[in-house]
Amino acid sequence: MKKTSRYSPEVRERAVRMVFEQREQHGSQWAAIASIAPKIGCSTQTLCNWVRQHERDTGQRDGITTAEAECIKQLEREVRELKQANEILRLASAFFAQAELDRRKK
Repeated sequence: MKKTSRYSPEVRERAVRMVFEQREQHGSQWAAIASIAPKIGCSTQTLCNWVRQHERDTGQRDGITTAEAECIKQLEREVRELKQANEILRLASAFFAQAELDRRKK
């Protein structure tokens, strides 16, 4: 189930770009974020999260990029599906092995 976003990717990109453009005009990055967030209509923490993620995606900050996070989610999904398939195969194998033993006894 995918979480729907209240803000479009274009709005996010524009807000992040505005923070980087206006950082020099304000005393700090946080001041720029606090100034821009009400104009966009989001909380300062939300905009701060967008800025931090942009910094991770562009290599300016350590952490997991958006592409890596998506890859991890996909791999976790595949692992979960493979575990389910293995469990089904294990149960089927045990069932048929038991059936074979029952048949030999008769």
